[in-house]
Order: sequence, then structure tokens, then C-alpha cells
Amino acid sequence: MSGLLRIFSSLIIAACLGLALTFFSIRQDYGFSALKSGPWTAWPKVGTDDVDPYATAALARSGELTLGSAEGLSFLARTDSHGALLSGHCTYHVVGALPAARYWTLTALTPSGQLVDNAAHRLNFTSQEILRQVNAPIEIAVAPAVQPGNWLPVQRNADFVLMLRLYDTAMSATTAAGPEIALPQIERQECAS
Repeated sequence: MSGLLRIFSSLIIAACLGLALTFFSIRQDYGFSALKSGPWTAWPKVGTDDVDPYATAALARSGELTLGSAEGLSFLARTDSHGALLSGHCTYHVVGALPAARYWTLTALTPSGQLVDNAAHRLNFTSQEILRQVNAPIEIAVAPAVQPGNWLPVQRNADFVLMLRLYDTAMSATTAAGPEIALPQIERQECAS
């Protein structure tokens, strides 16, 4: 009887460990085949038939609708360019060139993927409304307090993530990670205590 109890206990423990590992592996990311450039990460195969099972499980859990590979590519940044988590205590400048795309958006989200609520009711910036010089890189301030120029508000004292979506771009699921992908830097400025 004790041998049967050991086998049954081992099976229960193995099943619990397997479920726990699966849960933690799909909590924030979309499995394998990540494309990284500085603080930005994309999962280009998520919108294709070649998606891995972990990404499928993460999408089923979140309910998110992704862009198809012919529609564009979404990049997510949880940290600044130096690896520190993005925080509503700080002001950031998103500065740099973007890959060729017909249209792009930059959106602030909560770590769970919800839109950041703010008093200004500004949820994102788009390529059609940004202020900049011709052929100059973009520069957007991301901060809880009003900033001059292009300002994307976030909640004070709350962590956030940034999502950069490139629509109708030559980048696709076949794009390989490497230095040729030029995405804006996320530079932390001052932080409130």
C-alpha cells in the first residue's frame, strides 16, 4: 500500500510542478523566438501559423488579439535602456529613429497589459500627430507630470510598460535579431522620491 501511495504522491507532485512551470512561463511573455533590440522585445511569430505552444497558451490566457505578420509588429519594453524597470516615479525620453513603417503608435500600458488611465486622457502617440523636424528622430517624454513637446502621461507611483507598434513594415516573422534593427532608446531622466 505504501508503494502505491508513493507513486500516487509522486504523480500529484509532478503534475503540480508541471502546471506551475507552465503558468509562470506564460505569465508575461509569448514563448520563444523573441526578437530583441535594446529594451524592446517582439515576438514576430505570434501572429503566424508557426507560433509555439507557449505563445498560444499566453494568448489564450490574455485574450489579446495580435497583429498578423503582414499587418505589422508589436514591440514591448518593460525596462529603460539601462535595464531598470519603467516607473511612474520617473521621467523618460523615448528618442531615436524608427524602422520604415507606414504608421506607428507608442502606448503606455500597465504591467498586466491594460491602458494607463490618466487625467489628460492621452493613451498613445501616433506617427501622424507627433511634433518633430523633418528627417529627425522622434522624441517623446513619458512622465506623470506635464512635459513640453510630445508628452505621453503615465500614472505617478505606478510601474508601466511601453508598446511600440509598427504597421505595414518590412520587418516580419523572418526578421532576425541583430544590430540592424534600429529602435528608439528609452533614457531615464529625473525621478521623484
